[in-house]
Amino acid sequence: MKTLRITDDVHQKLTALLGDLTAQTSRMQTYTDAVEALLKQSVVLPAELLLEIESYINKNKQLGYTTREEFIRDAARWRLRFLNQEYESIEIPREDYEKMQDAIKEMNLPVRNTAEFINKQIKNALEKYDEWQRQRDPYEKRQRKKG
Repeated sequence: MKTLRITDDVHQKLTALLGDLTAQTSRMQTYTDAVEALLKQSVVLPAELLLEIESYINKNKQLGYTTREEFIRDAARWRLRFLNQEYESIEIPREDYEKMQDAIKEMNLPVRNTAEFINKQIKNALEKYDEWQRQRDPYEKRQRKKG
C-alpha cells in the first residue's frame, strides 16, 4: 500500500466526494473510488487558460462566478447550445454596437440596450410575418378552390 500526503483542503474535498459517491451508489466508497471518480470527471486545461479564467472571474465578480469550475461548466453549456443549433449568433462590430447603446440612451428609446433593441426588432418583424401569413392563407385557399 502506498501513502499519499494531501492537504486538509484536499482531504475535505475527497471526504465530501466520498459522501456524494456513497449516496449515489448506496454502498461504502474508499478514497481510491473518490480519486478514480475525480479523474473521470477531470479535464486538464493549460495553466495559462486557467489563469486567464481566474483573472476574468476576479475582475468580473458582478457576474456571480465564484470558482473556475462554475465558469467552465457555464461556458461548456453555452457552447453546447450553439453547437446543438438552439441559438444563432451574429457578429456586430463593437463600434456599431456601442454607438447603438449611445443612441438608445440619448434618444430615450423604449429599450434598455442594443441586445433588447435587436430582439424587439426581430419579434416585431415575426409578428408582422405571422399576420401576413394569416391574411395570405385564406386568399390561397380561395385560389385553390377556383383552380
